[in-house]
Amino acid sequence: MSSRHLRLAAATLLAAAFALAAAPATAQEPPRRLAEVRLSLEIGLLAPLSHTIQYGKNGSRFDFIAEGGQDTLFFFARPTAELHLARRHALIFLYQPLDLRGEVVLRRDVRIDEVLFPSGTALNVRYGFDFYRLSYLYDLSRRPSREIALGGSMQIRNAAVVFSSVDGSLRRSYRNIGPVPTLKARTLFRRPSGFFFGGEVDFMYAPVKYLNGGKSDVVGAIIDLSVRSGYRFRPGTDLFLNVRYLGGGAEGTSPNAETLGDGWVSNWLHFLTVSVGLTWSSGP
Repeated sequence: MSSRHLRLAAATLLAAAFALAAAPATAQEPPRRLAEVRLSLEIGLLAPLSHTIQYGKNGSRFDFIAEGGQDTLFFFARPTAELHLARRHALIFLYQPLDLRGEVVLRRDVRIDEVLFPSGTALNVRYGFDFYRLSYLYDLSRRPSREIALGGSMQIRNAAVVFSSVDGSLRRSYRNIGPVPTLKARTLFRRPSGFFFGGEVDFMYAPVKYLNGGKSDVVGAIIDLSVRSGYRFRPGTDLFLNVRYLGGGAEGTSPNAETLGDGWVSNWLHFLTVSVGLTWSSGP
């Protein structure tokens, strides 16, 4: 994932949003309420497409799919609560649990920082990356039947990564809590028949040392991109199918690294989710 690709995607989203928002509204559409609450839940399956991690410049590059038990499907759930105000402003709270675990037997020696897990070790692996996200969106469209919104998010990561031999004699664990700001865009288009389609993206690319003027060489990126289609089967209630790509990671030396090892880490993931969801709205 390069900064050039992210800048191109952002420019395309902005151009499309302004072009669509400039279209005239139709008089037949009902007005929006001044305040509206929306609750949404999607459940489905998560498939890791690629996921690697390395702790320490002399450590092993560990492939979670080939070596860590992520060569299967995982349960996926995503609850969201939204508050829409003054017709065009939206506050969105998301909780995204991600806790992937595997039980494997190593086929090679694996070094995590300064800890060596020999070939043949029965290993329990956990990759936990829950996050909480608060977003603000401003809808550029004046039509209740469509949303073309731009804004930003503040995401809080709650990460826990554990490598542990089954007998407990070898263990390496990492925990990290921190903020991740992102840009955000969302679209939704409804047809008079009740069918709708749309998309949503949160994205960030950050070479940290250029942003804060520090000495950290960490580079981080995230993209949470989804498309969905569904049907409003009763007033204020939608059923939908959602396909999501969740990817990103970080690479570099953290200034707050633990004392064991050199503090360097490379962690990149690419996940795909397919889910069904239900949205309830207090509005029409």
